[in-house]
Amino acid sequence: MPVGMMIPARNMTSVIGRNGNVGGFGSPSSLTLGQPNMMEGQLHPLDMAPNTSESDVPRIRGEDFDSATKSGSENQEGASGDDHDPRPKKKRYHRHTQHQIQEMEAFFKECPHPDDKQRKELSRELGLEPLQVKFWFQNKRTQMKTQHERQENSQLRAENEKLRADNMRYREALSNASCPNCGGPTAIGEMSFDEHHLRMENARLREEIDRISAIAAKYVGKPVVNYPLLPPTVPPRPLELGVGGFGEDAYGGGDVVRSMSGPTDADKPIIIELAVAAMEELVRMAQMGDPLWLTTLDGTTTVLNEDEYIRSFPRGIGPKPTGFKCEASRETAVVIMDHINLVEILMDVNQWYTVFSGIVSRAMTLEVLSTGVAGNYNGALQVMTAELQVPTPLVPSRESYFVRYCKQHGEGTWAVVDVSLDNLRPSPSLRCRRRPSGCLIHEMPNGYSKVTWVEHVEVDDRGVHDLYKQLVSSGHAFGAKRWVATLDRQCERLASSMATNIPTGDVGVITSQEGRKSMLKLAERMVMSFCAGVGASTAHTWTTLSGTGADDVRVMTRKSVDDPGRPPGIVLSAATSFWLPVPPIRVFDFLRDENSRSEWDILSNGGVVQEMAHIANGQDTGNCVSLLRVNSANSSQSNMLILQESCRDATGSFVIYAPVDIVAMNVVLNGGDPDYVALLPSGFAILPDGTMAHGGSLLTVAFQILVDSVPTAKLSLGSVATVNNLIACTVERIKASLSCEAA
Repeated sequence: MPVGMMIPARNMTSVIGRNGNVGGFGSPSSLTLGQPNMMEGQLHPLDMAPNTSESDVPRIRGEDFDSATKSGSENQEGASGDDHDPRPKKKRYHRHTQHQIQEMEAFFKECPHPDDKQRKELSRELGLEPLQVKFWFQNKRTQMKTQHERQENSQLRAENEKLRADNMRYREALSNASCPNCGGPTAIGEMSFDEHHLRMENARLREEIDRISAIAAKYVGKPVVNYPLLPPTVPPRPLELGVGGFGEDAYGGGDVVRSMSGPTDADKPIIIELAVAAMEELVRMAQMGDPLWLTTLDGTTTVLNEDEYIRSFPRGIGPKPTGFKCEASRETAVVIMDHINLVEILMDVNQWYTVFSGIVSRAMTLEVLSTGVAGNYNGALQVMTAELQVPTPLVPSRESYFVRYCKQHGEGTWAVVDVSLDNLRPSPSLRCRRRPSGCLIHEMPNGYSKVTWVEHVEVDDRGVHDLYKQLVSSGHAFGAKRWVATLDRQCERLASSMATNIPTGDVGVITSQEGRKSMLKLAERMVMSFCAGVGASTAHTWTTLSGTGADDVRVMTRKSVDDPGRPPGIVLSAATSFWLPVPPIRVFDFLRDENSRSEWDILSNGGVVQEMAHIANGQDTGNCVSLLRVNSANSSQSNMLILQESCRDATGSFVIYAPVDIVAMNVVLNGGDPDYVALLPSGFAILPDGTMAHGGSLLTVAFQILVDSVPTAKLSLGSVATVNNLIACTVERIKASLSCEAA
């Protein structure tokens, strides 16, 4: 019996597939996982109807398009005659009626880009040809774009005049300045170098800040606030802490947790100024070498010279709080993703959380100050809150309230920076403050990108459990290497999901493009659910159980109602972490191998586990999604399979699995919607212990189990005891198997 499927205790029921089927699915397709053709790799997708996009329709010729735009309300009916006739043909025009124009204008306000179906419906209602409707909307969009560009040019000219006037005012003030010693006129040369440098820097920052403020005002719909640049010695004024809930739209769960409110209008100028200065600092930190970054004696790690940092960047977010430690790291890698797509992932909170779900436990965009210009994220500004974690209940998560700023630096070069806004919202519970952190992205040939990541925080890590102190203090738990390694692995995963040249000879390889995408999407949701429930997020309330044979076991319960992705009822999550004297790679290989699964999987009843299908996620053979079957004498398991994803990189690895219904998986493998497959993931997170001498592993074991199918039922002590014993026995089996090998 697969782990997590059923617990032999009173009031405990099957995790999934209670009726042998999953709601929302019809009868299974012609592909049946229980048939021999599964082992031969003969997986056939469902037929998909072809889609026809607007780009597939031939465009009108240039001269006809110009004619069609005449007066913004005229339409070309068409030219007739022989194309080889050299005599010019007079084009005929028909004005649209006032009613037709009013109807299309009203529709344009709601939908500037109607699809084929909408255009055909409009043409029937208005008595026009579909192409006439299409060309009218094209012309209208062109007209609106031209008007927008004119307004923007006018605004830029006004801003230019404003900057010129400021420049003249500064010059006049300098010419009238008096010497503090003698009272006479002073010259530029008599200023201190630092003062002169700061004035030049202020002027340059003023120009960029004014430009971004104008952009933000345009998109926010509020006037630009004129404000002076803050001098370095002026501390930020304290504001009240905003408290709210993430609500059901919060990524990482629907629990009500402490959150930050959005910025006030008075905050926005300060935020913009801070973002501009942070962007400059990030770019310099990504490019500078010695003496800012020093290489360790073994040549494998670079560390920040804090004294040099203070000299190089005197204007920051304030001095380090008492009791806080500095963590700074930098890492560079080449990843298989286009630079524009990378920027989009970083600026879209949903994609960012999905790609980095092993690090980001919760994230939300509180307010967008600017969406950028020219149809991309250049100049985009958004105020966010996020919680970062290590996949264990023993390391406190790190909450941040920050602004994220994106800027293009020349052709093919972008940067995205985060910097804390905690000084605007002082909190006595603050444990982490982000100094300018983020990445510099350079375009490379063939769809690759070079990413230089800088992670710089000040943190109070006194709540970290002794097991993880070495890993956290080394900077590897939250550092740049972990971000870059995760990004590199996820880029390979995405490239794999889009691959079309899949070899057909290998047994169990899924060649259907639709089936691969659906199965990978289901596995992605499984991994995200596991990571969201295993860490020490503030959204969780863990209860500790001791004296079980394992190190402290943390348990918590959740109620699942009206969620098609989870079985309804009370779900109990249990997790524990412990040290093994075995290298992480050996632990990973042991746990993901179906041949050794019976050594630790108690509920498989010693049955033989067989891989039926898999999808490779990159060059590393350990990175894959597998479909497993337990060959057991227990007839109740005949319609159950195990979906498993294993993934690893230089900073850690995961083996995550969940029982799935065979009927539901038939639908998924034929390209069906995976969102209605109910999952309760369990699995393992494997991290290095942070010591080079021993090279041991930190292993977290976590189970999610349905203990009662009635959401309003009370959790029984028997259920808790059974789950507690299950996790304790699993830990002992793993220790016994791997410790014997280590000995």
